[in-house]
Amino acid sequence: MSQFNDRERAEEKKFQLDAEQEFKAQARRAKIVGLWTANLIGLSGEEADAYAKSVVMADLEEAGVEDLFRKIRADLDLHAVQLSDHQVRAKMEEALNEARASVKAGQ
Repeated sequence: MSQFNDRERAEEKKFQLDAEQEFKAQARRAKIVGLWTANLIGLSGEEADAYAKSVVMADLEEAGVEDLFRKIRADLDLHAVQLSDHQVRAKMEEALNEARASVKAGQ
């Protein structure tokens, strides 16, 4: 019975660690996409960093990626940046893959 309990605790810890890493990766993805968008709309330096932080906060509004997508799409439209929804979503996916690799590597 002890082995079963040990195994159960190990699985719970792994699940918790995986969830933590995914949360960090999603937050990092939002920052990467925020900095990318900031560049496209003409922001740099501290303004770009502040904008990226606002994107991270927007991503926390609801579960999933639609809150992040709506924020980016609205800001690109506001600044007349011509990108398709597909291009924005592709960048979001690319950024998530980059963020997951970075978190997994411990960076």
